[in-house]
Parts: sequence; structure tokens; C-alpha cells
Amino acid sequence: MALAPQFAGHRLGLASAPHILEVYLDYVCPFSAKFYRKMREQVWPYVEANYPNKVQFIFRQQVQPWHASSTLVHEAALAVEKIDASKFYPFSDALFANQSQFFDEAVENKTRRQLVDEVATMAAQVGVPADKVKELLENGTGEPKNAGNAVSADLKLAIKLGRQTGIHVSPTALFNGLLENSISSGWELDQWKEFFKSKL
Repeated sequence: MALAPQFAGHRLGLASAPHILEVYLDYVCPFSAKFYRKMREQVWPYVEANYPNKVQFIFRQQVQPWHASSTLVHEAALAVEKIDASKFYPFSDALFANQSQFFDEAVENKTRRQLVDEVATMAAQVGVPADKVKELLENGTGEPKNAGNAVSADLKLAIKLGRQTGIHVSPTALFNGLLENSISSGWELDQWKEFFKSKL
């Protein structure tokens, strides 16, 4: 499926690669974290080595509103991408590595502004200016208009895509546009090898 230009940082591999693996992930979902780490550390290096220029991987953002901080951390990733698309994956690495920092119990007594400060600090650690991230995540303090922030429109697009595709939970994978319910966050590299062997 097509990737909107502003989400170019969500792709690993060439845009011209004929096969597309899309995975809907939530930064505060433990199963998404397990899937993501396996993909980044083992599966994608294997794909690049064995199927060069044949597959592209697209990270689709799946906000899960039953997790209190889900919206904010996804907004933060979009803000980082808007500032420097090349930092989307390094920032995603950091979010997943520190995801318990944003679990429900960890954020229960924190304000949105405190959480913005935390994600902005994390962004700075991967080379994205914290002040620019904060600026994009600022909802404003003037007359209440419920207008959102500088990444709200991009977040809406990501959510609309998941809804129209019928995505309910994370992680959910699609290969060449079709749901692949067999794919699991528990898969080991050998299972991924068999999957790609059967598809490519």
C-alpha cells in the first residue's frame, strides 16, 4: 500500500522494492516491542542480505487508546519524523527500549507537559532538538479551541488508514496488502526465513 510522502521515514528498504511487509505497531504494546526488536535486530538484516531490493518494510502506527500515553508517544514519533525523517527509526528504537516508562502505571501521576518533556529529551538523545519537538507537540494555552497540534493531522491520517484497513490490535501484519494472520510477535528468525522463502 502507498506511503504518504510525509511518512517516508516509516520505510526500510527501497520504495521500488516489489514486495511490501507492513506492520501496525503501538509503542506501548509489549507484543509490538517484541516484534519490532526482532525485526530490527534479526529479520531485517536477514532480508537485506538474502533478498536485496526485493522487500520494503513499512512501520504503520497503531494508536491503542486503552493505553493512556499511546497518543502522545505516537505524536512524538511523528514530530521527530517531521524534523528529520532519518531519525524516525532511531527514535522508535529508543521508545521501544524504554516503553515501560510510558506504561499506564508509570504515567498515572504525570501531566501531558511532563510526558512531552520526557519524549523531547529522548529525541535529543538521538540527535533531534528537544525544543523543536516540544514546539510541534504544543497544544496551546489560549482560548480553548480543541485544535490539536502541529502533528495532529498526520496522526489522523495514520489512524484513518488503520481503521479503513480493519486493523484492531497490534501487532498486525500485511504482506503485499493482504492480512497475514499467521505472523506472530513470537516468531523466531527461522520462521521468518520460511515465510520469506514461501513468498519470494
